[in-house]
Amino acid sequence: MRLLLDTHTFLWWISDDPQLSPSARAAIGDSRNEVFFSAVSAWELAIKAGLGKLQLNEDLPLFVHEQLLENRFVPLPMSIEHALRVQELPRHHQDPFDRALVSQAKSEGLSLVSRDSILREYPIDVLW
Repeated sequence: MRLLLDTHTFLWWISDDPQLSPSARAAIGDSRNEVFFSAVSAWELAIKAGLGKLQLNEDLPLFVHEQLLENRFVPLPMSIEHALRVQELPRHHQDPFDRALVSQAKSEGLSLVSRDSILREYPIDVLW
């Protein structure tokens, strides 16, 4: 399976947060699955850190790169195709980060790992 982590899923995985569902935890931890971390989520983390909504004990870029390496997550860039395909999406969700992740999941054939139930309204596979 090929998985794309929503931003909260990434944070909950690395912090071993009990809010992460057992099925999401099992899928992310299954070494047979390819797990992607999007530049969109990195951007969201940077904005939240800049606003003081995300507190880390270390430098954000260092933290993200270390977590990608440690967890064997594959970086997923935001391409022009991904950005342009957002226009095709119905307006179920207003959050631009979530809409971009949906576009990436749809474009790349990835299952989006997210607790956000609104994302299930899109024509993508949402795992939780």
